Parts: sequence; C-alpha cells; structure tokens
Amino acid sequence: QVQLVESGGGLVQAGGSLRLSCAASGRTFYRMAWFRQAPGKEREFVAHISRGGGSTYYTDSVKGRFTISRDNAKNTGYLQMNSLKPEDTAVYYCAADMTYSGAYYAHTSYDYWGQGTQVTVSS
Repeated sequence: QVQLVESGGGLVQAGGSLRLSCAASGRTFYRMAWFRQAPGKEREFVAHISRGGGSTYYTDSVKGRFTISRDNAKNTGYLQMNSLKPEDTAVYYCAADMTYSGAYYAHTSYDYWGQGTQVTVSS
C-alpha cells in the first residue's frame, strides 16, 4: 500500500512561486503525476515524470513555468510553480502508479492519490 502526502500549497500573488511536495510511503512509486481541479471543473493533467526522472510531460498551459522533479532516495516528488497566474488556482493532487498501464495524462491510470493541497493565486 502506498500513501501520498502533499504539502506546499498556499496563497500567492500573481507572478509568484510555490513548490509542492509529494512524499510517498510504503513502496517506491514508478511514475508520478500532478493533476489539478478548479471549482466546477474536471480534474486535469498538469505534469508527469517517469521513474528515473528522464521523461517529463506537461500540459501546454504550464510549459515553461512549472517543473516536475523527484528524489528517489527520499521517495518524494515535487512541482515547482513559477510565474503563477490566477487561472492556476485549484486543488493540486499528486498521483502515483506502479504499473505503467494507461496514458500518463489520464487520471484513471493512477492507483494512488494524495489528499490534495489548495493553491490560490490572487490577481
């Protein structure tokens, strides 16, 4: 069983930065992703990183602003968010997968989820 614990959310002004962390316990996860869900909207893919960290993918709206990374020694993933915009406001979730089955951008491909952390960007 894997448990994911997120931290690092908060309130920031537009143009600011936040760093989200996702600590996994129980097993070393294979691939990891971040998703977000704004009020009244569906959960959307944000970023993905492979087990070794050599492969990353981002949704177009965050490319050049967000960076996903991981520290396998700590079994922890990160999402560095720079140049934040009000439209980035959402609850952010980390997700982990042990099977590499399914598309990396589909929330149904991930078996384990964190509790979510609120990110609010004021204009």
